Amino acid sequence: MRNIIFFTVLFSCFMVAGSACRRNHYKVNTSSIEADVSIKRFEQALFTADPAGFDAEMPLLRKEYDDFLQLFAYVINAGSTDDPDFPATLLSFATDRLNYEVYEEVMRVFPDMAPYEKELEEAFRHYLYHFPEKAVPSVISCITGFNNSIIAGDSLIGIGLDRYLGRDSPYYPRLEIYQYVAAGMNPYNIVPDCIYGWGASEWDYESMDYPENNLLSVMFHEGKLKYFEKCMLPGINDTLLFGFTADQMKFCKNNERQMWQYLVEHDLLFSTDQFVIRKLTGTAPFTSYFTSESPGKAAVWTGFRIVESAMMRYRDISLGDLMESRDIQGFLTKARYDPD
Repeated sequence: MRNIIFFTVLFSCFMVAGSACRRNHYKVNTSSIEADVSIKRFEQALFTADPAGFDAEMPLLRKEYDDFLQLFAYVINAGSTDDPDFPATLLSFATDRLNYEVYEEVMRVFPDMAPYEKELEEAFRHYLYHFPEKAVPSVISCITGFNNSIIAGDSLIGIGLDRYLGRDSPYYPRLEIYQYVAAGMNPYNIVPDCIYGWGASEWDYESMDYPENNLLSVMFHEGKLKYFEKCMLPGINDTLLFGFTADQMKFCKNNERQMWQYLVEHDLLFSTDQFVIRKLTGTAPFTSYFTSESPGKAAVWTGFRIVESAMMRYRDISLGDLMESRDIQGFLTKARYDPD
């Protein structure tokens, strides 16, 4: 069974023709593929329910939202949906003054989810192109009390809209959310986060059971997820894909060789120290092993470049083969990764 994932918000071409080659590499013909996505708005159903008749509403919510309701209960710390007190806990969440205020703001920012449905449909057409045997998940929006951005479980994706109100939302400083984290809490981050979250749920790090739990394994895994994300969203800008500013993206491209050499020369690739791994692949204002001009997760970008290099050299490797692979050394060999 798929592990449940909660997120709070991871050279075969000559340099002259590099960008064109990458575009051709990711572009596929999905014109004959259908992928219907309709975002069900749980927050509307919950916050417009009549409190006086909430007991009568609960069977309808259970029927309509089924498995999602239990995942949502975990997110808001409401326990099991089978608990006799669950309806009262859910009602308390929906009638909380601050939560209702946030609901009104969510409805102001997101009066219509049609644009996001369209983007997700295009992304999942690419998903079905690469994985024709798989199914498109159902998508449900909600308000999580600012706890989670994306909720991914068996056959569904939940979107915590309260974590996509825009980087300048006054709620985020009040909640002491770091500015570099809030920088990724915009409406345009929804679709990329959904695709990354779905990939991370289907190919969960723990279930992949890599030979070693070290920095290189995490880099490879996160590189695969970012490569998957770009295959689903081939037109995405790299700054949005990685959550970098334009200057941070420029830093990575200009210092690609130096970053790789640093990891090799300081014997970091095979480090199992979780502190070291988090410093190089975790969310942060910058990567402290490099400079303050570097982005956080700089090593994830390096992992992506390794994966991309291998996939561009060996076109017979399918995306499915990549995502299931645990052969890190094999991919390093295929990539011949040696940035100029």
